[in-house]
Amino acid sequence: MTMKNGDRAIVILQNPREKILGVIREINSAGISIRGIDLNYFDDWIKAINEGEQTLPMQEAFFPMWRVERVALDEDSEQLPSMVKQFEERTGRSFEEF
Repeated sequence: MTMKNGDRAIVILQNPREKILGVIREINSAGISIRGIDLNYFDDWIKAINEGEQTLPMQEAFFPMWRVERVALDEDSEQLPSMVKQFEERTGRSFEEF
């Protein structure tokens, strides 16, 4: 499976360890550009959106390939909906709005 620009993905980084949920802008041998949010902030982000509070927007970021441990498409599994689907179900809003 080839990942492409516009795919929703989870990027796991090392040094320091981070998990980013977002939309791939570009992926190549140098690294990955993604518009996303740290998964540690995911539940708080949803809560703030639902309560009408000010939230951190998704950020455009480039991560060099030496930091990238893994990139996985954000897809539904048998037991759980994708992270993006969870966001949309819990907020009633489109992920791309943010």
